Amino acid sequence: MRYDLIVVGGGPAGMMAAATAGGQGLKVALLEKNEKLGKKLYITGKGRCNVTNFGDMEDFERNIMTNKKFLYSSLYSFANYQLIELLKSLGVKTKVERGNRVFPASDKSSDVIKALQKHLVNNHVDIKLHTEVRQVLVKDNRVCGVLLADNSRVDGEKVLLATGGLSYRQTGSTGDGYQMARSLGHTVGELRPALVPLEIGEAWVKELQGLALKNVLVRAVVKKRTVAEEFGEMLFTHFGVSGPVILSISSHLNKHSGLPARLVIDLKPALSAEQLDRRVQRDFTKFSGKHLKNALDDLLPQRLIPVILALSGVDIHKKVDQVTRQEREQLVQALKNVVLTVQGTRPLNEAIVTSGGIKVKEINPSTLESKVISGLYFAGEVIDVDALTGGYNLQIAFSTGYLGGISAALNTH
Repeated sequence: MRYDLIVVGGGPAGMMAAATAGGQGLKVALLEKNEKLGKKLYITGKGRCNVTNFGDMEDFERNIMTNKKFLYSSLYSFANYQLIELLKSLGVKTKVERGNRVFPASDKSSDVIKALQKHLVNNHVDIKLHTEVRQVLVKDNRVCGVLLADNSRVDGEKVLLATGGLSYRQTGSTGDGYQMARSLGHTVGELRPALVPLEIGEAWVKELQGLALKNVLVRAVVKKRTVAEEFGEMLFTHFGVSGPVILSISSHLNKHSGLPARLVIDLKPALSAEQLDRRVQRDFTKFSGKHLKNALDDLLPQRLIPVILALSGVDIHKKVDQVTRQEREQLVQALKNVVLTVQGTRPLNEAIVTSGGIKVKEINPSTLESKVISGLYFAGEVIDVDALTGGYNLQIAFSTGYLGGISAALNTH
């Protein structure tokens, strides 16, 4: 059987590309090596699936870390509000949460996957699971189909690669698309983890494993220069730190690749040093007669108190009435400046997205067709694009999928 378009990869970009092209009357095959579609999508946003962000185009520009100009055509041809409308038409209501993050109202990623499957069926896409593609076949510099792992071939006039990146390999993101693109003459930039937890040098961090901090301000400093500043939630782990704030900072550090870097955490960013000092004095009055380690419960989580006192250099066993003004200032400084040494990132497989990929200068931004091989298209994470957390990466996947699918259709008829 011969297809107008073969889409390789059944993630968000591949499903959107296949359904869009099918909707234009193309005969489309969607090839997925896993036993089901949307395996990585299933685990995004802790299984809640942060499908997009409700912000405007300027928000997107601010939050896209790599090749934002290249994405203009994609984001304008299929914007966040169009995605929300499409999901609604497929039976998935959405809601907007803090930071303009958009989730399905049910909080279930499975609802989004079911809706996209319905979209595929509605548009007569031929879905082939357990189907691994080994190679894109080319004749006279034009694609003519794909070779499968079992050595059979599927013929097609066009091929769109939406094979994802290299993170969460257990979901099937094993970098196949990079290999295929390379073998066809494309350049693949260095692949690095983005939106990834950070490994920290200080030994005391391990003692705080599992402790989450809310409403903190974290600055990343490389060679005395602040390269990023994020406000929100973070988490201590057995190797270092994670959480939304840390993941975003990791993508900024990626761009500056200056390690070791330092993280400076302000535990009380809403208060100036003077206001915090007055607050500490009020707590000392309230807990008069008690030891310092028992007088900071209103200010800090229990497990963090000994760490902060150690960092401030104030004796943990001292009674609050005996604390000098200078010691109190040391304590305030410690609360506003917890310094961590970043020694590296967690491995690529633990990253939410892959930074790097097929070089954008070899792809036409208005159609997502390869400039190297005729009839070859790309969508999603396989391209050298990435963004911060908040639904931006998924919108990029849907937008590039849509543009790739519609371009393949326009160039067929």
